[in-house]
Parts: sequence; C-alpha cells; structure tokens
Amino acid sequence: MQRAIALALENVQFDRGGPFGALIVKNGEIIAEAANRVTATNDPTAHAEIVAIREACNKLGTFQLTGCEIYASCEPCSMCLAAIYWARLDRIYFAGTAADATQAGFDDSFIYQKIAKPRDQRKISMLQLMHQESRAPFRAWAQKPGKISY
Repeated sequence: MQRAIALALENVQFDRGGPFGALIVKNGEIIAEAANRVTATNDPTAHAEIVAIREACNKLGTFQLTGCEIYASCEPCSMCLAAIYWARLDRIYFAGTAADATQAGFDDSFIYQKIAKPRDQRKISMLQLMHQESRAPFRAWAQKPGKISY
C-alpha cells in the first residue's frame, strides 16, 4: 500500500496526473504498477487502476487476473470497480475513501446516481437504434465453436 500511495504522491509532485496510484500483486510479487494518467494522455479512462490492470494483463498474457489483488491509493471509482470485476481480481485493498476523494474534488457519486435511474431519466440521452439488427452478432457468437468465454 505504501507503494500505491507513493505513486499517487509522485504523480502530483511531477505534474503527471491525478493523485491516484495502484498496483497489481500476484503471489506476493508486484506484477504491474501505475498512476493516474488522465490529463497526461487526454484519456478519461486512464485511472491508475485501469492502467495497472491493462499492464498486468499484458504482462501475464491474459484478460483475467484471477489470483491477483489490487492495491489502490484510494477507494476505486465506479469505472475502476467495474473493471476490477471484469478482470476477476480476487481482492481490493485501498487506502483513501471516496469521501476523501470528494473533498479533493474527485466526486463520482453522481455516476452511481445516474446509473440507478431508468435510461430515459439519465442526464446523457440514450436512444436505441437498430435493435433487431443488433442481435446478429450475439447469434453469431452463440453459434461460434471454440469461443473464449469471458
């Protein structure tokens, strides 16, 4: 956890991005470490946890990180939490809380509130198009022999 916090602090001190750091550990060994790169890369998804997950998956040659744990300098936001679930990490360790992040100007509570609403009541309009046609890829996937499930 000390390393995750150090990554976050270094990121701020050297103007590399937001105050967040994360690392992925497997069997007591650091597989990947990262800091927030949102402003450095103009990528709103480049949160420390996401960058660390990408690096770990690349290093291990897999899209599932079962058997790994993540150490994050702060409680993961909604996007990072979803990515952690998709990556199948075993455990999340975190230092700061969402409330700490909110006090520093990083408040993601509005996302949880928007997601909980029906699609037609969300701030960003969601309009469905070509529903019937959209089923073709799912049918193809269902019929594909040897597919890799995830």
